[in-house]
Amino acid sequence: MNVTFEKIDDVNGLVTVELAAADYADNVKKALKNIAKNRPEPGFRPGKTPTALIQKKYGEAVKYDEVNKATSEALYNYIKENNLRVLGNPVPEASESFDIKNDDFTFKFRVGLAPEIESPVSKDMTVPYYNIEVTDEMVTTQDQNLRRRFGKQESGDTIESNAVVKGIITELNEDGSVKEGGIVVEDGIVGPEHFKSEEQKAIFVGKKVGDKFTFNPAATCDGNPVELSSMLHIDKDDVENHKGDFQFEVKDSIVLRPAELGQEYYDQLFGKDNVKDEEEYKKSVKELIEAQLHNDSDYRFTIDAKDAIIKALGDINLPDAVLKDYLKQANESLNDENIDAEYASARPQLVWQLVSDKIAQALDVKLEQEDVVNLAKAIASNQFAQYGMANVPDDILEKYAQEIVNGKQGDQVRQQALESKLFAAIKDAVTLDEKNVSVEDFNKLFAPAEA
Repeated sequence: MNVTFEKIDDVNGLVTVELAAADYADNVKKALKNIAKNRPEPGFRPGKTPTALIQKKYGEAVKYDEVNKATSEALYNYIKENNLRVLGNPVPEASESFDIKNDDFTFKFRVGLAPEIESPVSKDMTVPYYNIEVTDEMVTTQDQNLRRRFGKQESGDTIESNAVVKGIITELNEDGSVKEGGIVVEDGIVGPEHFKSEEQKAIFVGKKVGDKFTFNPAATCDGNPVELSSMLHIDKDDVENHKGDFQFEVKDSIVLRPAELGQEYYDQLFGKDNVKDEEEYKKSVKELIEAQLHNDSDYRFTIDAKDAIIKALGDINLPDAVLKDYLKQANESLNDENIDAEYASARPQLVWQLVSDKIAQALDVKLEQEDVVNLAKAIASNQFAQYGMANVPDDILEKYAQEIVNGKQGDQVRQQALESKLFAAIKDAVTLDEKNVSVEDFNKLFAPAEA
């Protein structure tokens, strides 16, 4: 057996595998012997089939399999032993001279090679970093949101503007009488605060439990079929037949009372005795916003850093033809007609993967299990926070984090943790051009570029 490599250019090569009969003959004999022993043939007892018959019936197929195995093994061993940084899969070159009856074979494989990339990340590289300013208005809004989240629902006798109202909804005739056989929703629920019509909203506000009054469900939502079908418990296709007036009989009015400032609320939100008065509370709320905005700033940095790195590297050569073949092999829906568009879409991500691997190596970025678990704990903490559960004990977070890491999200979390660690290292390695911006100006950074 002889395996050689010829470098065609910086990202393409040719591996040639030459096989002689001695490289596969013993394996062919063993395979045929195993067939004769285990596969029954008509007219012969197992193990008694003549060798000549087995050879005639299965010889070429077995030889083809063993030649293929020997070739593949030789090819991939060569790639591994010689540290060839191959992209995609080797592509066999068609040979018109191939004949399975021959003893010696020569196979050629085109291989795509990863380009040589030098990390451009250093203090000579400047990347913008946007610090988002926290305003008093943002603190006030966050305070209101937090107090609503930790508030309590209370029933009342009178409907307030932000109440959720429960009652019986009954369809009426044009003269205001109850429609016989009409819609009756015994457990109706409406939220006047969200009505599209101010007139309809005003009908509810101030009414008391037990009151009966007329309103128009269709007018509350501009006739939206989804909202109307939900309110009246009917099919969307039937809403056009029920756009008249209805009666509402109030059974309950439920209002969310925002949490009152005080030690119980402070402890619930920030942990026991971490905040003791209103001044400390506002300071902590501001820090909470700053932490959230810091994550947004870091996300923007990943975009700008990536752009700066790719720009510094310039055009990166790839073995495009080999990679297109690889994509077509991996996806049956791809063919010669649509591969160019698909490859153009996939190429930037492949380039970034190669670049980021090189940068991680240069900056000695290595993913540790602790990094993965810490990110999973942060994900679990955010999930609890969405349900108003702050300051969840660490042992509970650890339990949920392990479930995330070992579950379906595991690979995604590991990739996210690696990217986070990589960009943190890049952030330390480059020069930051820090800019203080308003949240409005920050959001404009994500607006589509004008043509």
